[in-house]
Amino acid sequence: MTGYYDYVLGLIPVALLGLTGTLTTAGFGLTQAVPIAAGVAACIVGHALFVNGPVPTQTRRPIDTNSSANSNSNPATPVDAD
Repeated sequence: MTGYYDYVLGLIPVALLGLTGTLTTAGFGLTQAVPIAAGVAACIVGHALFVNGPVPTQTRRPIDTNSSANSNSNPATPVDAD
């Protein structure tokens, strides 16, 4: 199952190599094509980090609607055995 970050990792070399080759074929010099392609790759990485950044998933515990769970007694409290 591919996700957003898998596509980002795939687009980085595509942007670097593919865009450099395309711009070189279109008549740009290699010294111009490489920084342009690197800028596009940097924008892709920046988008993945800052615009659509990874966030931790939070797991929620189910709410116990049992009336005994809502009482004030704490079953984890040790009982004195005098």
